[in-house]
Amino acid sequence: MTSDKINNKILEEVVVEYVGEEALPIVFFIKGKKQVSEFKISEEINRDIHETRSILYKLFEKNIVKFIRKKDKKKGWYICFWDLAPEKILYQHEKIKKQRIEELNQRLKREKSNEFYMCPNACTRIEFDTAFSLNFKCPECGQLLNPQDNKRTIEFLDEKIKDLKTKITAES
Repeated sequence: MTSDKINNKILEEVVVEYVGEEALPIVFFIKGKKQVSEFKISEEINRDIHETRSILYKLFEKNIVKFIRKKDKKKGWYICFWDLAPEKILYQHEKIKKQRIEELNQRLKREKSNEFYMCPNACTRIEFDTAFSLNFKCPECGQLLNPQDNKRTIEFLDEKIKDLKTKITAES
């Protein structure tokens, strides 16, 4: 699979999740190219070579890019040439979605199995046991806590989980 088949949205989501926004100019510069010199990358994105290398190694640790080292015949230095790792990026993208589904499932389980109380000033939202131990008073402002109907939260989480599962199935 070539890097051209990975859309920018998937690439951006994976890079930001694992490395951060500062890596986006690098991956978008490399995308669609083969064996790009780290010096060329640094020059084109207008960043210091050390900062560029640091980001490239972070991308490499997360299997977003791969590289080969070649020895410069004139200077005798090793230079790294970088490519995207499209098959790994798609795997990481799927992994991110599965992690989000797991997190949402855990939150859904918590929402379904607990009764929540909320401060009228929206200072805090806490479970029954904690509210009980605080005599149903907000630990922030002292207001009386009110029971919260979390039916809409449960519906929202259910819908979000279904959407993510549908996207994973569609992309498979």
